[in-house]
Amino acid sequence: MPIQTAIDSISNSQGSPFGFKNRIINGAMVIDQRNAGASVTAGTGNPYTVDRWVSISSQNSKYTIQQNAGSVTPPEGFTYYLGITSSSAYTVDSAEQFLVRQQIEGYNIADLNWGSANAKTVTLSFWVRSSLTGTFGGGLYNNDGSRSYPFSYTISTANTWEQKSVTIAGDTSGTWQTTTSTGVSVGFGLGVGSTYSGTAGAWAGTYYGSATGATSVVGTNGATFYITGVQLEKGTQATAFDYRDYGRELVLCQRYFTSTAYGVQNHNLDTCLDHIAYTADNTHGERFPVRMRAAPSVTLYGRTSTAGYVTRTDNGANLGSTSAANSISATVFRRIVLGSGLAGGYPALAIEVSYQADAEL
Repeated sequence: MPIQTAIDSISNSQGSPFGFKNRIINGAMVIDQRNAGASVTAGTGNPYTVDRWVSISSQNSKYTIQQNAGSVTPPEGFTYYLGITSSSAYTVDSAEQFLVRQQIEGYNIADLNWGSANAKTVTLSFWVRSSLTGTFGGGLYNNDGSRSYPFSYTISTANTWEQKSVTIAGDTSGTWQTTTSTGVSVGFGLGVGSTYSGTAGAWAGTYYGSATGATSVVGTNGATFYITGVQLEKGTQATAFDYRDYGRELVLCQRYFTSTAYGVQNHNLDTCLDHIAYTADNTHGERFPVRMRAAPSVTLYGRTSTAGYVTRTDNGANLGSTSAANSISATVFRRIVLGSGLAGGYPALAIEVSYQADAEL
């Protein structure tokens, strides 16, 4: 058997130790750096839930979304799922949309060759459970929404996990990003108006987030929609879910978002021995655990409004506060310990602030 054929065989049956079979990151909903399992109310600010999964809402407070919402037993082989619960019986207007989606970086779909005659076929598979039955929808679309593929699937039995798969011929048209911007988005509709719904099973030259006639989860008060095991892979059929070890999945997530404490903002890290080099302001650098997709936005948190300070070890005096993050790159940022009358050359105890860094697509 040729080497590449053997590799493909192992990858398809057992997951891929050699590459990146599943282009979805955190498809098993294991990593939740922002919320640590807490519920999030969906709104027009489009909050992230578990890592890499963002909630898109045209209106506020129409559903909540949470890791393992409802505490049901996940499908065999999984420990976590993403759960949506409708908060009212809302009638979606034609130009409104409610969905949950993941934006996949261009580097991670470049080999699909979409937008060319050599475009590769992909298969999307997932486990889903809902209190509703009927036809549901979602969509794949490019960075600027000029190309999309609405898809549909059927949930046959209420409150029962069902595995679904959708095979999609690669798009030979349009522009598909292949570097650090969004290569393709994968979304699951929770209620999408007619403006953003299209005929399932065909590429379209506009943005469609779901299929025409799909069930609206937000249209029924208390309706639930749970999903896990989401996989997007090259090929014409769904294969075994590509389980990655926890550490590797976390690192993949940290390219887009990293936090020094899961779900905790007003939290100080351990003190560390530092050194006062100057008599006025002193710069302190922080390095991200992995190189991020781009220079992120950084938010500092501390136990006081000044977000950290430095104490001189010779007299115990508090010498200053910490500025906002600055000089941010994809690998590091710095903060300045503000102060005056500092004694250069003295060691100090620096209270390290916690932070969140966001480089999502």
